[in-house]
Formats: sequence, C-alpha cells, structure tokens
Amino acid sequence: MTNHIPHSVLRENRADGSILLRSSVPLGPVARNVGEWLDHWATAAPDRTFIAERNAADPDAGWREVGYAEMRHAVRAVAAALLERGLGPDKPVLILSGNGVDHAILALAGHYVGIPVVPLADQYSLIPGAHDRLRYAARKVHPGLVFADDAAAFGEALSLDVFADLEKIAVRTDGAPVAVTPFDALLSARCDATVDEAHSDVGPETLAKILFTSGSTSNPKGVMTTHGMLTTNQAQLSATLPMLSKRPPKILDWLPWNHTFGGSHNFNLILANGGSLYIDNGRPMGNAAERSIRNLRQHPGTLSFNVPVGFSMQIEAMRRDPDLRKAYFENLDFVFYAAASLPMETWRAIEDFAREVRGEVPLMISGWGLTETAPAAVMVHEPVDRSGIIGVPLPEVILKLLPLGEGRYEIRLKGDNIMPGYYRDPAKSADAFDEEGFLITNDAVRFVDSDDPNRGLVFDGRITEDFKLSTGTWVRASNLRLDLLKSFSSIASDLVIAGHDRDEIGLLLFGNKAELASAGIIFETDDLVLQGEQLNAAVESILAKVNKTATGSSTRITRAVVMAEPPSVADGEITAKGSLNIRKILDRRAALVERLFDDTDPAVAHG
Repeated sequence: MTNHIPHSVLRENRADGSILLRSSVPLGPVARNVGEWLDHWATAAPDRTFIAERNAADPDAGWREVGYAEMRHAVRAVAAALLERGLGPDKPVLILSGNGVDHAILALAGHYVGIPVVPLADQYSLIPGAHDRLRYAARKVHPGLVFADDAAAFGEALSLDVFADLEKIAVRTDGAPVAVTPFDALLSARCDATVDEAHSDVGPETLAKILFTSGSTSNPKGVMTTHGMLTTNQAQLSATLPMLSKRPPKILDWLPWNHTFGGSHNFNLILANGGSLYIDNGRPMGNAAERSIRNLRQHPGTLSFNVPVGFSMQIEAMRRDPDLRKAYFENLDFVFYAAASLPMETWRAIEDFAREVRGEVPLMISGWGLTETAPAAVMVHEPVDRSGIIGVPLPEVILKLLPLGEGRYEIRLKGDNIMPGYYRDPAKSADAFDEEGFLITNDAVRFVDSDDPNRGLVFDGRITEDFKLSTGTWVRASNLRLDLLKSFSSIASDLVIAGHDRDEIGLLLFGNKAELASAGIIFETDDLVLQGEQLNAAVESILAKVNKTATGSSTRITRAVVMAEPPSVADGEITAKGSLNIRKILDRRAALVERLFDDTDPAVAHG
C-alpha cells in the first residue's frame, strides 16, 4: 500500500472571475460519531496503549499508559456519572486544565453520550488578569460542571463567582479552596443501559465540543464542532494518507487540546486509527524544551507534528546526539509542520539526517485550516521539494478563490467538516458565510503554478492584517512579519508591523531582555519602552541589513521601537493558541504607535 495519494484537483473557472477547486480523491467511510472509534479499538486492540502521560506526582517516575479497553471502561463509567448529574446538549462540561489522561477520559465521556465539552486555554484560569475571559466563556456556555486536574493550582479560578453554584471536579483535591468532588467518584459510577441509549442517539449533527477562538477586537467566539465535522475530517485524512491505517500511528505531542490542531486533528487522528498518543509535558521554549527532548528520546513517533521553532529545537539536539537522530527517523512516516513555514535550513537538515539514518526522506507536509474547519481543509499529501506549500483541497471540500489582484486570492470553502455556526451567536454565524454558503476566512493564497492546481497553494497572509500606506501602496503585513522575525530574534521575542495610512512602515518590537543582556547591550527602561544608544545601534544595524533586500516602500522598514511590556494575555493581546492578536495590540498601544512615528523621540531607531 502506498503511503500517500497523489494530488488530484478539479478546477472550474467561473464567469465572475472566481475559481472553484475540489479533489477527485474519493472519500472513504465516515464514522457516525467519535465513540465508534473507541468501541472499535477497545475490541480490536484492547491492550494497545491509547494515551500516556508523565506521572503528575513524580515526573521522573515514568509514564501512566492507558490502553483502549481500559479507556473505554473509564469513559463509560464517567459518562454514566455525567448523565446522572443531568448534563446534556445544553449543559456542557467546562475543562480548565491542559492535556492529560483524565482530561481525555472526561472529554471522551462527554462525546460518548452527546454532552459537549468546552476545553479552555489554561492561562484563562492561571493568570488572574485573564479571568474576565474565563467568566465570559462560562456565561456563554452555561456549563453543568467544571473540571481541573489540580484543585490547588486552579483554586483562584474555581473560586470565581461564575462557578459558585456549579459542581467542581478535580483529580488532585489537596489544597482546594472550595468544595470539590474527586474525579475518582466519577470513575466509580455504575454504567447501565442509559449510557448505551444516550450513545445510540449521538449522530453527525450532535455537538461534540465548543472551541473558543479569539476575536481581534471582541470577545472570543465559540465554534460549534459536531461529531460529523470530526469524523469527516479523519476520513479525509485517511483517504489521502493511507499510511495512517497501514500501521497504528504513534505521536509525542505537546500541542494543547483547547486548540483545534492538538485537540481535534492530532487527538482524533490517533483515536480513529488505533494509535498511541504520548503527551509531551514540555514544549519548544525555555526550560520546557529540555523535557521535550527527554521525552523524544524515550518515545519517538511514527508521525511528527510541531511548529517550526519546535523542529529547529529538535534539529539542534540531533546535531549533538546521533542516537537521538536514529531514534527519531528510524520509523518516521511523515513530518508535519504548522503555524508558519518551516525555514529551509531546517527543512534541509531534516532531509540530510533522514538520508543518513534510513537512506530516504519521509513525507514532509503541511496544510491549512481553521478552528471552524475541524481543522484540516487544505493539505499536502504528496512529496514536495520546499517549505511553504499548504497543498490542495481535501476530499469533499470545495474551495472558492476570489481574485484580489497580483495573483493573490481570498480563500473560502464548503464541506461537511465546516462548522454550522458560532455557539449562541446567530449574528456572527450569519456573517461567517457568504451568499453561496461558503465560509469566509479572510485568508489569502497563491497558486504554486497558476497553470497546474495540482502543484498546490501557498498561504499568502491574513487579509485583515494587510494595510495601505498613505501612498495607496499595500503592505502584506502578516507575510512581512514572518520574514522579519528571524532577523530580529536577538533583539525581540516577537514584533508587530505598523503604518496604516502613514508614509512609511515601522515596527513595534517586543524586547527580549534576556537576549539583550546576554549580548551585553545596555539599555534603560521606562514604563513603555527600552532605549539607549547601544540598543538603537543594534536595531539600526538589523534594519540596514533587512532593507538591503527591500523591494520598495511596501517592504522597507524605516523605524522601530523596542517595547518594555510583553504581550498581555489579560488584555487579549495573545490568543488562546498563543499567537499575537495584532489588531488588539495596535489599538491598546496606540500611544506607542504615535511615538514610533515621532522623529524626535530618542527611543525610535531609524532605518
């Protein structure tokens, strides 16, 4: 059996200038609900590890591994407990804490009997300044109970007034500031016929989860995610990547379950195909990176999902450790990068190490999708020779491309993996679709080859982040930002591009004080900015280098300010998935934008 299906795209050019793209690859069987997967694998592979995590009490003590039959038994018991408490379609389960075995049991229990689950980013609970977002989500969904793995760590959140009349469930109850029910009480519930009856009623239209996605200027929107969206999405992946059913996949994954890629794409990919998911308690940043590498040594996967900085971290570790290289590449079927394009030096290093270890390169792919699309909608599923290609529509997805000029298109889409709307928000739901029923994404793409749609599409930025200079010149801000991030890594942890209706482009840099101190760059701090002659000189040196490749006013950076305050979760400057909320930052820091374009301000470095 081949490991991939070649791209096969049908193109229709319409009279209005728009283009329709669809795949001619047939879609295979689609499960009726998520619970069908668990039932199947509990019988077909009862003792195979489904999910595992580091021991919470003693992370050095080893792994807690749960097999499919054990998981099904626990899920059905907890499902019975949820039904006893009167939970249902309008009384969901709110989950405050991050990835974990007990989180998985609770979520699958809800799925099994038609009770929606609402996993939230743990920073909403752990950062007091973000509690307003937690309150908003709770008031929006009206949960029937609230869960956290550690009652002490999540104590402030559990004590909020919005949860005053709700039952609180916790795995670790020591130090709880409020009354909590041990999770063991749910696990010990007796499963009876009511569970089977409720399970039989769960179909494609049943709401499985509500995922909150941050709005740029308003409160987060709750994306209604149905069982049919999730099961269709996995059938789409299986149709184009038959390797998934060829042998049980295994992944080591840190991507958070409150986000669609980790919680819907990766989690369900393992469950649908009878694989094993090892929860990585590290991530590619700071001290947590060492934990990720330790876990990778113990549990390399057959599939590797990560963001570009995560792959770069792994490559650096492999340069020093031939045994890690061997373990990582030995059984690897594909590498999947997400969130941004993989730097070509990292791409080439992966290719070189793979050839060294096994004599060939695994499939290296990426894709595009949204929380609203469950998430996979466009994906590479054949070998390509470079980073940045997002691929072609998956089976039964119809793309509508609207011309924006200069070979650029707005992308809209239809399909059974598309959300029905936003939870309890009919106005925003109506605004999300155009007159033909296509989901409006506000994302832009280009063809790799305008004459051959099978070569795929390239992501070309967020339309809503683009702006015009006072001259009328368009600035493709999201793409430009990605190009600049690497250049400024020794100065800033991230950056925002400003210049709407101005004559020139400027940068707001989030200063990386640790990197600056390590480089011996002296600076002073006021309430808003970092400044000093050495710092300005360092920034201006980088500006001079990046401007050598500028193609005109749309890419030339004339000024920059280094900000003292990091992006604020509490004020909505960081989304639930950890990315910058550009519009919110520019609005909240309007005074800094004014300083950026003031030529007399000593904090401004000039290019």
